[in-house]
Amino acid sequence: MTARAPHPPIWLLGFGLWPLGVNGALMLITMPQLLAAEHAPPSRIAAITALALAPGFVSFLMAPLLDWRFSRRTWAIAFTLVTGLAAAAAFVFVKRLEILGAFFFLSNLGAYLVSAACGGWFGELIAPERHRALGAWFAAVNIASGGLIAAVAIPVFRGLPEPIGALLLGAFSLLAVPLFLAVPCPPADARLAREGVIAFARDVTKVVRRPVVLWTLLLFVSPATAFALTNSLSGFAADFHVGEAMAGLIGGAGVCLAGVVGSLLAPSLGAGLKPRVLYLVIGLLGAGFSLLLILLPRTPAMFGVALLGENIFQAAAFAVSNLISLNALGEDNPLAATQFGLLFASSAVPLTYMQIIDGAAFTAHGLNGGLFADAAMTAGACLLLALVLWAFRRAVARADAAA
Repeated sequence: MTARAPHPPIWLLGFGLWPLGVNGALMLITMPQLLAAEHAPPSRIAAITALALAPGFVSFLMAPLLDWRFSRRTWAIAFTLVTGLAAAAAFVFVKRLEILGAFFFLSNLGAYLVSAACGGWFGELIAPERHRALGAWFAAVNIASGGLIAAVAIPVFRGLPEPIGALLLGAFSLLAVPLFLAVPCPPADARLAREGVIAFARDVTKVVRRPVVLWTLLLFVSPATAFALTNSLSGFAADFHVGEAMAGLIGGAGVCLAGVVGSLLAPSLGAGLKPRVLYLVIGLLGAGFSLLLILLPRTPAMFGVALLGENIFQAAAFAVSNLISLNALGEDNPLAATQFGLLFASSAVPLTYMQIIDGAAFTAHGLNGGLFADAAMTAGACLLLALVLWAFRRAVARADAAA
């Protein structure tokens, strides 16, 4: 068995995703609020947000850097600095719409690469049986940090003189740096550090072609647990006769609490299931919940149930997807950060296209249309993937029996 260095508690390692949660709140909540207050056109706000979100599924192109030349600690600290400085610059130039999106693109790219570095680093550092807890805490910290920063960002930015408020918002991401300095980290793999670009690219290609990676990619890019409704339901508060203040309270503190609960409870409650099976079970239960919402009355209480329930299922899916990615690393994987970065980025893909599909269904058929479209695609994907998984395991069993 591989000897493992002493490390901080698992819950503290979860703060490796602190920069991602902080930057997500600044990018998706604070920035649009400030631009709306400045009467920026909604189409322009949407375009800036779309550009800022792009690293969610293109960051894997740079993830191989995290296993090359320098240690993962060095890369994690470097990209945390990129995240903080770019976010601060975005708020310094918040009225310069022509460059604002570029700054948030950089900050989000940095945040995703920090997450990939920590996934490979911490996943290799701890024993495989602790991956379940680490995946849960990764998801919980990501959600909780976003909720916390979303609550204080506007008062900080408005209450401090320029550019102090903007710099402080960027500095929030840097709170993860002491953790990175404290966690043991091996040096970069000696062979990979000596390799040239072509040889290194060949090694990366071998990782991508591993069967466990290909199957996990298929799982993550499908809409099995997209739950894009979490980004749309708050806009339908009026349908449930909920005022803006109450919608903000439920969508802020309530969603943050629901996310943490879903992240921490789901892996434990599903401990008797294999992670991939649990992932599909969460998707099916979430789809059933979405269908049930069509039948429930449009009351303020049901708005809370709908929004919190959808977020619990999404957070649970995030926690289990982290677990699947960590388990796929194997032992002593010199390209662990590359692999984790690829899988982590792939999980962002369905959030993008399902947002478009749900939006079209909402526009054409209202809330019930969006709920049905999301549930139908999620359930369909889960059932199809379950069938593929069953057929694959049956084929493997037959091959083993024949051998």
